[in-house]
Amino acid sequence: QAEWFVLPPVQNYPLYIRSVPTENELKFHYTVHTSLDVVDEKISAMGKALVDQRELYLGLLYPTEDYKVYGYVTNSKVKFVMVVDSSNTALRDNEIRSMFRKLHNSYTDIMCNPFYNPGDRIHSRAFDTMVNSMMMQVC
Repeated sequence: QAEWFVLPPVQNYPLYIRSVPTENELKFHYTVHTSLDVVDEKISAMGKALVDQRELYLGLLYPTEDYKVYGYVTNSKVKFVMVVDSSNTALRDNEIRSMFRKLHNSYTDIMCNPFYNPGDRIHSRAFDTMVNSMMMQVC
């Protein structure tokens, strides 16, 4: 089981949600929104002086009994959150970091599209394909 969220910097409403399987989607929403406080704490703990040099990958935000929540934040403060099943021990930290970088690159491609209005939900076949391939790797 896994879920991806892309959240804008201020409002924290999801721009993109992908969940496998879809029946636990509401539970994932709750988990992601509780993790946003941890994301904000980690960002503020890094300090204003380190903003240009900071690591975009925030790592494991918090584990629950059933899931592990990982975070990533872009330079423009867009948050990516991934929730995976805690029983998945095959995922290593560098693989998760790599997945977030791929997601960030695909998100950047969407932002470069002149027909995309920033703040709108993301509807892109290329983005969906990339996320689906990463979810197959996780699940």
